Amino acid sequence: MTLNDRLKNLVDSIPKNLCGVYYLFNDKNEIIYIGKSINIKKRLNQHFKSTDKKEIKLQNLSHFVQYENTGNELIALLRESELIKKHLPIFNRAQRKINFYYALYKETNEQGYHSLLIKKIDPALPEILTFTSLREAKNYLFKITEFYQLCQKINGLYKTQSSCFQYSIKECQGACIQKEDPKSYNARVNKFVGTTRLPKKDFLFELQGRTESEKGIVLIEKGAYKGFGFCPIPITSKEEMISYIEKKQDNKDVRKILYRHIKKKWLN
Repeated sequence: MTLNDRLKNLVDSIPKNLCGVYYLFNDKNEIIYIGKSINIKKRLNQHFKSTDKKEIKLQNLSHFVQYENTGNELIALLRESELIKKHLPIFNRAQRKINFYYALYKETNEQGYHSLLIKKIDPALPEILTFTSLREAKNYLFKITEFYQLCQKINGLYKTQSSCFQYSIKECQGACIQKEDPKSYNARVNKFVGTTRLPKKDFLFELQGRTESEKGIVLIEKGAYKGFGFCPIPITSKEEMISYIEKKQDNKDVRKILYRHIKKKWLN
């Protein structure tokens, strides 16, 4: 069997439009790569058609594939992180880590208003969220500023000596010219900041399941990640849903995944 035939058979073995985690094995039945995708078949095609040197090496060593249906991207991300830590596949270790260059910080200006500012990451400062590019950070901050009726001038998005443009179209309540009380303005800023942290209480994310008859669930208790699972759709009781949770380890990587999940909804 030629290399192309072998790779084609691997792709053909995956169902269409399957969201989940996949494992690639070498001829010694060792896991060499673990990945996740909202469309595993399409992602494998990308791996196997790439002319990148690392991808070509992966193509030559890939002999078997296995997959797990997770039904949704969040559980796929959590499962991928867990499996990579457990198996430490050689191609995952060799992957370049995602670098975050910019972050969102909260400061208080001379007039007493909280400002949300984009800066290059400073390890000495507590960031709210991190971003891979300045463009991503600005797009996010524009959306947050609009949604919470904050001020583009205060958030460093609109340079002016007077009121911001949003004030002229009644989307800013006048903090830019000190017409709005800092207390009410800061309350909205703090409300946003609160959405970027895992809730300090028990909480369930309800997500798409692996089939139409179930839903995926991710559990947080007192701000800590507890695990995920799948339960039948007719179940609505929180206590019953929690009984389907498979307990997992909380760590900084899964918290980053959950933070990014929260942030992503503002970018869509």
